[in-house]
Amino acid sequence: MVNSVSTTRGIVPTQTVDKQHIIAAIDMGTNSLHMVVVRIDPTLPALTIIAREKETVRLGDRDITTGNLKPQIIEQSIATLRRFQQVAKMLEAESVIAVATSAVRESPNGRDFLHRIQEEIGLKVDLISGQEEARRIYLGVLSGMQFHNQPHIIVDIGGGSTELILGDSKESRCLTSTKVGAVRLTSELISTDPISQAEFQYLQAYARGMLERSAEEVRANLEFGEIPRLVGTSGTIETIAMIHAREKLGFIPSTLNGYQFSIKDLREWVSRLRKMNNVERTAIAGMPERRAEVILAGSVILLEAMTLLGVESLTVCERSLREGVIVDWMLTHGLIEDRLRFQSSIRQRSVLKHARKYNINQKHSEHVAELALSIFDQTRGKLHNWGEEQRQLLWVAGILHNCGHYISHDSHHKHSYYLIRNSELLGYTDSEIDMIANIARYHRKSPPKKKHENFRALLAKEHRQIVCHLSAILRLATALDRRHIGAIERIECSYLPEVRELRMQLFPSHPNDDCGLEMWSFDYKKCAFEELFTLKLSASLQRTPVAV
Repeated sequence: MVNSVSTTRGIVPTQTVDKQHIIAAIDMGTNSLHMVVVRIDPTLPALTIIAREKETVRLGDRDITTGNLKPQIIEQSIATLRRFQQVAKMLEAESVIAVATSAVRESPNGRDFLHRIQEEIGLKVDLISGQEEARRIYLGVLSGMQFHNQPHIIVDIGGGSTELILGDSKESRCLTSTKVGAVRLTSELISTDPISQAEFQYLQAYARGMLERSAEEVRANLEFGEIPRLVGTSGTIETIAMIHAREKLGFIPSTLNGYQFSIKDLREWVSRLRKMNNVERTAIAGMPERRAEVILAGSVILLEAMTLLGVESLTVCERSLREGVIVDWMLTHGLIEDRLRFQSSIRQRSVLKHARKYNINQKHSEHVAELALSIFDQTRGKLHNWGEEQRQLLWVAGILHNCGHYISHDSHHKHSYYLIRNSELLGYTDSEIDMIANIARYHRKSPPKKKHENFRALLAKEHRQIVCHLSAILRLATALDRRHIGAIERIECSYLPEVRELRMQLFPSHPNDDCGLEMWSFDYKKCAFEELFTLKLSASLQRTPVAV
């Protein structure tokens, strides 16, 4: 049984691990939609894959003029996701977790697409950043390979982006994501078949130029004398391994996990692929359907990455983002406490890292967060019914609400919104970051209004309601630490439903402090809370005189 962890800093409490779980994870990539269904044995803990599903829908084949996802591809994707849901249900999956990556991230209508998925088939899809995608890929690979505390570089070549990751058995030392992918470069840079000499040279130079910064960052995080092992994952790399094995061994192994090929082998295959047309590439033994169209660009990306990293060989891992989504779920639900324990605190560490980055007064922000969580906890089930996930969003907003001071004191709440919204908080989805940014934005000045573009951009009605409720709570918490000195030590709330009144007893840190500025600020800011929850809010200071 796993012990519970404190939720003071937004960490979700662990669960009792007395039964097996069946979980499905869906990865909506630029090239394909994938689903993996696993059985989790919490006593080990370990996951066993019981089913895989894949459909090549090419979300990355977007409208050239607008950049939007195409209507026919949207329809095909929704139909595929509906089929995935049916498979998951048939296998008795208790949860289906879905994430979307670069193609949806970059599409102007991407968020509308995800909203439509939720409305039509009831599937919530989390939009994740490039860095968060890299982190979950790392978790997936780590779940399937032994690193033995040695440095490993992971390369994942997707349809729209390539992730380069450096990690050992614990820390993901470096997470990078670059906008070069097999589908993206094929559609943008290749128009000849076979590829012309000019296009091939430009393809090589473009891939090298785009990957150079990520490769340098990875190498800079290696310690002197470390020789990392390169691990490759994704459809492009598995395809190269399959066609290499078919030719070298005469068959494709039942599992590609651990299969190796050298940079010399890869260079030879790139030389051969560039001379073939699409029909000839399709005829290669072991080439999956539709992979032939994008394999050249993917192979060039891999060759340039290996060259920049200075590695001579690559080991294949069949686990990647989808399995990483499962591992992240296991961490969040307290089912892992040993090898991946360090990763379980990634949310907290990422938030505090951003707090330091923007020179936030940490003592003040932590006290505001504690007051906000106290109000949240004492009003739960009375004024609201939000759970641990929303509690965590409030904690993050409390810690980061003043980060806008990094830009300017004037309108710092709006600057806070901008900084948080454009941050890459690891462990959080795009929609969660959007809510956190809005909660912090409304800790002062005007409450949320439909005319505000940032508030209107929250597509889900529930998300707008969360922002309204939590920002009203945060507004009170910031008022009660007006001098940034922790003047109010704790709060006790009493709700009188018959008269619709919430009474707060405020206990000062110092008995002789009348907390005049905090009391004034509370009265000034409470109206937004009263209007939102349609009640009367009152506060009284409970001072204990100092004995003479």
